[in-house]
Amino acid sequence: MKIRRTLGRVGLGLLVLMAAFAAATWSRQARKFPVPALGLRASRDPAVLARGRYIVTGPGHCSDCHGESTGKAPGKTEPLSGGYEFRLPVGVFRAPNITSDSLTGNGRYSDEELIRILRYGVRPDGTAVLPFMPFANLADDDLVAVISYLRAIDPAHRVIAPHEPNLLGNVVKAWLLTPRGPEGLPMASAPRGVSIENGHYLAHHVANCVGCHTKMDMRTGELIGPVFGGGAEHQSLTDPMKEFVAPNLTPDPRWGWIVGWSAEAFSARLRSGVGREGSPMPWSHFKQLSDEDARAIYLYLQSLPKAEGGPDPRQRNPVLKVASRVL
Repeated sequence: MKIRRTLGRVGLGLLVLMAAFAAATWSRQARKFPVPALGLRASRDPAVLARGRYIVTGPGHCSDCHGESTGKAPGKTEPLSGGYEFRLPVGVFRAPNITSDSLTGNGRYSDEELIRILRYGVRPDGTAVLPFMPFANLADDDLVAVISYLRAIDPAHRVIAPHEPNLLGNVVKAWLLTPRGPEGLPMASAPRGVSIENGHYLAHHVANCVGCHTKMDMRTGELIGPVFGGGAEHQSLTDPMKEFVAPNLTPDPRWGWIVGWSAEAFSARLRSGVGREGSPMPWSHFKQLSDEDARAIYLYLQSLPKAEGGPDPRQRNPVLKVASRVL
């Protein structure tokens, strides 16, 4: 009898704890994150719009997530009307419409609200955006250029269904998700020219090369391998049973894939627009890179510490491999 009463009390206690956790999880879904105002505004200056177009349709490869053709015919730049579904262990998440449509696109938001999303990962209502976009460290002038271009493109009226986090996703959203803001103080003006500084800026904060060529903890989004040391696995865009393994781009004489390349050869390859079928590398976007920017990335990669590992550069074809599971 005593054992039954004890078990009953334990069970009741567990139910109370579960109910309290569920209530707390629900209440934390709408957590607000205050961020500072920057006072930046969109521009109609042709030079600013041209720079914005260059970033959005080129190294920023925005249509790889926000374009209707994502995963089918990568490289199309218009319209950026969203809808692509990311099916993850924590639920289904859809890329938003970022055209200038006033009802379903970015036309609903002020310049400051758009900047809050890109720089701080915070929506206009103060809740956190999923940490998919690596643009928090865009220089102020490039941030203005991007929102200026997005304001200028033709509107596309397309209603995107809301995200569908599952039970695990709601727990992650409530207890783990926080906005991913800039690392340090972003620059007021983006670096230009054939320089290591510009190469670092492009490879880390614009093109996000580092996010594919460095191993990452998929639960936290944190880089866990040597920077540009390769070895990260990425699902093919055309065959869910295949994965690409990112090459090591450091100057390691044994493992580096571009060791012995000249700046000219690297620029020509990066801007060729040609890649393996199904490769998640945004070749068609990088085709629009200027030779100057491609050479800057080359200089930066050459300046990196040598790192061992990644796929064997002596076996060029096995970069594409049979996946161990369907992602």
